[in-house]
Amino acid sequence: LHAWAEVYIPGAGWIGLDPTSGLFAGEGHIPLACTPDPISAAPVTGGYFGEAVDVEFHFENAVQRLIEDPRVTKPYTEEQWQAINLLGEQVDRDLVAHDVRLTMGGEPTFVSIDDMEAAEWNTAADGPHKRQLANDLVRRLHDAFGAGGILHYGQGKWYPGEQLPRWKLAAYWRTDGVALWRDQALLADISKAYGVTIDLAERFATRVAERLGLRPTHLQPAYEDAFYYLLEEGRVPANLDPLQANLKDPLERRRLAELLQRGLDTPKGYVLPLQWNYAFQGWDSAPWEFRRGHLYLIPGDSPLGLRLPLSELPWLAEEEQEPFFERSQFEDLPPLPDYHDVIQTRIASDATVSATHNSQLAMRNAQFATRGGPLGAQLKEVPRTALCIEPRQGQLFFFMPPLHYLEHYLELLAAIELTAEEFNLPVVIEGYDPPTDPRLQHIKVTPDPGVIEVNVHPA
Repeated sequence: LHAWAEVYIPGAGWIGLDPTSGLFAGEGHIPLACTPDPISAAPVTGGYFGEAVDVEFHFENAVQRLIEDPRVTKPYTEEQWQAINLLGEQVDRDLVAHDVRLTMGGEPTFVSIDDMEAAEWNTAADGPHKRQLANDLVRRLHDAFGAGGILHYGQGKWYPGEQLPRWKLAAYWRTDGVALWRDQALLADISKAYGVTIDLAERFATRVAERLGLRPTHLQPAYEDAFYYLLEEGRVPANLDPLQANLKDPLERRRLAELLQRGLDTPKGYVLPLQWNYAFQGWDSAPWEFRRGHLYLIPGDSPLGLRLPLSELPWLAEEEQEPFFERSQFEDLPPLPDYHDVIQTRIASDATVSATHNSQLAMRNAQFATRGGPLGAQLKEVPRTALCIEPRQGQLFFFMPPLHYLEHYLELLAAIELTAEEFNLPVVIEGYDPPTDPRLQHIKVTPDPGVIEVNVHPA
């Protein structure tokens, strides 16, 4: 139990009560109904003023004692203590003999020393000051533990009653000491603006696609749904200007004001559909086709990668989709290469890029022909995942897609960093976490009611 309150009851002594789970916190006593507020324990409240009905009451108080050995109340004798030590040493020898490796993690929490009365440092899970301090903390932890790693801004837990999921800040680094991200200056500070425009985002995304051996023509602009927001604008009261929304307005109205100020015909960002082709050991891409002609995002204010209209992609029967074979947890994994060198070696010039495109396309066409599936709209296998590039708040965000293998994730990161070096522009990495892999370590900073929680890596 992580927290509890103790109450002194005459005749019973101090009793620990966990208000989170509604259970007593000691002596193995688990009540069926135990709440901080007596009223909330009542199954029925209110009254009945209709016709008279027969009422029967039944009361029962049953106590079932759990099996529990007597508590130790006196110091151990010297003989007992020696026996305990001998048993512990035997357990250690057995663990070593069977190569059982025990680890222990931790979740220290932090609070603010400057504003202890604010809701975010008492009951609320999120708040502007908490997010700022969490960003400072994760950067310091990254410098201390994850030299040569990356900072990742992802989505945390989503609890009932909260309007949006909580954020999650993380630092990732390779356990072999090789730099995951060579130039730390190219990891943007989310508290700063770098003046990124939609045009710059398009040029940047084009170079990333070329470094991955993909056609830049598969890069697609993503738009906000103009019809939806024009309908919402028509619902605004006649005496209010939707462009003048203030901070007291609901989230929907603030979002509408921002979109109307930017213009609904301006792309929100760019999407590069991609997936790893295991047969040819390279990246696949294909343009996404929609009935409305363009990619319109699901309405909302979440990052672009969380609002992709994936349900509108061409349908493909499950048995026709390429199967994925999960990596065995007992597999002996080889050392990871430096993927910056891998990409620079694979794509040395524009001519090589063009040759790679033509070769991959020819092989993909042959693959469809042998399967008997036409390349038309009736059966088109397109990637269901994409790399999303979005300029937001003067920064350039890369929303990483869900991937199965760490090697593929690192290759995307290397392509992004090499492009950031070319443009001399720091970027922000967000979206899906890297795949779980023993060759990668991490530490995470997340919000919790009243505190900042740090999920420390096992040691």
